[in-house]
Amino acid sequence: MKPESKIYVAGHLGLVGSSIMRSLKKKGYINLLTRTHAELDLLNQDAVSSFFAMEKPDYVFLAAAKVGGIGANSTYPVKFLFQNTLIGFNVINAAYTVGVKKLMNLGSTCIYPKMASQPIKENSLLTGLLEPTNEAYALAKISVIKLCTAYNKQYDTNFLSVMPTNLYGIGDNYDIENSHVLPAMIRKFHEAKLSGINKVILWGDGSPLREFLYSDDLADAVVYPMEHNNAQDLRNGAGDFINIGSGQEVTIKELAEIIRAIVYENEFKNCIQSPDMVCRITWDVSKPNGTPRKLCDISRLLSLGFTPSMTLNEGIKKSYMDFLKTNY
Repeated sequence: MKPESKIYVAGHLGLVGSSIMRSLKKKGYINLLTRTHAELDLLNQDAVSSFFAMEKPDYVFLAAAKVGGIGANSTYPVKFLFQNTLIGFNVINAAYTVGVKKLMNLGSTCIYPKMASQPIKENSLLTGLLEPTNEAYALAKISVIKLCTAYNKQYDTNFLSVMPTNLYGIGDNYDIENSHVLPAMIRKFHEAKLSGINKVILWGDGSPLREFLYSDDLADAVVYPMEHNNAQDLRNGAGDFINIGSGQEVTIKELAEIIRAIVYENEFKNCIQSPDMVCRITWDVSKPNGTPRKLCDISRLLSLGFTPSMTLNEGIKKSYMDFLKTNY
């Protein structure tokens, strides 16, 4: 990519898309193309085709998606399967039609089997049953990955895909019902602090292991292969894609304790009470845990020359400050 290349970022207002925009601007790209949902409905194939025919972008980052946590995925499987499949298929087909030079498709590590060997390698795709609570979203993302690979095979396109682990960061969704686990916890602990209830109820038993990646680290990791690699460099036994993650994992219980300590930092400093006396964590074991463990193997990402830099503690502090800035 050159500084003047026309680059379309689909989903530029979301957590991932906004991070990609920051990374591109930081690197000196000046011809960035965006559209809000009101301006362009990516579910409308004719509208997407017309947009691509008119603008003819050189490069595309496909970061638009219907996203949410376990609760949202379980409640609205039709939306997650239907909308994510349509968005991906419409954008990819239009990109091929106008001759886009390179496309980057953002997937998710939820595409892997629930009981995949850990850490999860790219060739684990389609080797077992999916986690039921996010099956619809995973199936949509798998279809989009496979479509990119099919276009590369049949039409010699240069469509890349990356599978990010659990993401968080600036501009995250903090809605209790529809957000992912980390931002949902930030909001729950903060609202408990404001209300003085001093108790937070969390789903499951806290035992699942999860990997988290700061969104700006993801953005840099996504822009990097668009600058340096082609689809064939990402090729593996399952398609033209690689994992992106931090390579570190924590239990959900440990995550909750980290967030509690950050939200209640002043309270902990100013008293000698135990953390549970400041804010007690209660686990609702009637709710699902989700996949027991989900750590992705990022050896192929590291071999390309990219290394994540943000620590989990520092990333959560930045996210909490952003939450306070945008919500209070």
